[in-house]
Amino acid sequence: MLSKFVFSMFLPILLVGSLSFVSIADDHKSKSKDIVTTAVEAGNFKTLATALTEAGLVETLQGKGPFTVFAPTDEAFAKLPKGTIESLLKDKEALTNILLYHVVSGKVMSGDVVKLNSAETVQGSSVNIKVVDGKVMINDAQVISADVKASNGVIHVIDTVILPPTK
Repeated sequence: MLSKFVFSMFLPILLVGSLSFVSIADDHKSKSKDIVTTAVEAGNFKTLATALTEAGLVETLQGKGPFTVFAPTDEAFAKLPKGTIESLLKDKEALTNILLYHVVSGKVMSGDVVKLNSAETVQGSSVNIKVVDGKVMINDAQVISADVKASNGVIHVIDTVILPPTK
């Protein structure tokens, strides 16, 4: 019951946050494209696209799925300490580990996300999910646009690269 209240209270916030992708979503209604193509065409995921290519994950995320991807923007990658991206692009194992930490099996729409307090990622560790001051948070990253639909899943845009726990 509390989750229904939280959901109904924060749904308008999620909807407003997803307005930046309305034109993309409209373009894809008739011909939905896979997660990678949808992200590339959005234009603000160049670093993510490069990282997916270097990690050899493009074909996987163009596969059947379904997948839920918490996709950091170029600005999110830019917040990492200087040299981090370049180092990761040279370390395929570490890069793959981080990227898979942004992927959950199945299609988890925003209405379902807010009902969860965690989700297991394809990487094997769980991300924490919470609503703080009306904002959906995945670990320390804020969902800034939700429910960007793709033919093989959904993208939730986040403002920070999330890092898996160290083992």
